[in-house]
Amino acid sequence: MVEVTWLVVADGGRARVFQMPGLTLDLKEVEDLVNDEYTGTVLTEKDREKFAKRVGEYIEKGRLHQNYNRLRLAIEPKFLGMVRADLSEDTRRLIFEQISEDLSALNTSEIEAHLRRH
Repeated sequence: MVEVTWLVVADGGRARVFQMPGLTLDLKEVEDLVNDEYTGTVLTEKDREKFAKRVGEYIEKGRLHQNYNRLRLAIEPKFLGMVRADLSEDTRRLIFEQISEDLSALNTSEIEAHLRRH
């Protein structure tokens, strides 16, 4: 059975979840979560925290449903801390790489290229 890795690319306004077989960089987007409070204006800290909780719940649910075996995070630095705070210890153990960068504005092939260089 091929192991599945999830890559979460996020900032306070948007989180994209990609799935890939094993450790390859053959990304397939499976979810695009948007912060409901984001209207192109600045988000408050409370809005970002609420969204981090939603992203964390989505990641937790994926683990509980065994949708992935490994987790890779590429999240804007401050938001990364917020998301990690909402993850269980079991989920945190599945993180094999975390990149404190905001890659959310990149398209899929640009994300793949960035991760290859990383």
